[in-house]
Amino acid sequence: MKLWHCGGARSLRPLWTLEELGFDYELVVLPFPPRVFDRDFLRINSLGTVPYFTHDSVEMTESVAICQYLAERDPARALTVASEHREYAAYLNWLHQADATLTFPQTLVLRYTYLEPEPDRTAIAEDYARWFIARLRRLDAHLETHEYLVDERFTLADIAVGYALYLGRSLKLDDRYQPQTRDYLERLLARPALQRADAMAPALDL
Repeated sequence: MKLWHCGGARSLRPLWTLEELGFDYELVVLPFPPRVFDRDFLRINSLGTVPYFTHDSVEMTESVAICQYLAERDPARALTVASEHREYAAYLNWLHQADATLTFPQTLVLRYTYLEPEPDRTAIAEDYARWFIARLRRLDAHLETHEYLVDERFTLADIAVGYALYLGRSLKLDDRYQPQTRDYLERLLARPALQRADAMAPALDL
């Protein structure tokens, strides 16, 4: 297994998963964004994005999909939820909500606040920041009565959604989080596997 990664990027999800599961892997750390600062990477991944993951003949570019691929290869299935479980649908929904609903507006904040910080784009960035916070409402409500997202335990859903909260903190949006959501993020940040993964590459320079 080989993973290409930038500190603080979505590739942190599969790296965190690898550390949780204790799998052997090779890590390649790139500058962010790699398509700008490491043009040779485009010969490996034509998208120029991270994560990029290979395993034998497998090639993958989507962070949550890579996490699912890894978790399903764990004999103990410690991070998955079985398809017959009563919360399986909720598990799938959190996995997909992590990017489709939460991370998407953050990419616009990142772009227009830090990567292309032009004065006429400040309002756009703030609009998407508010959009991201508004999209936390369902998560906020869930965390009022739950420590984790499904099955009352840590699963891949927490890695997927937790990264969105982690990125929000990097973007300095965490002061807008509800108290229960800040507490949830702190629980995740305390996990040794995430701490190891986070220390493997410099944080995004924001």
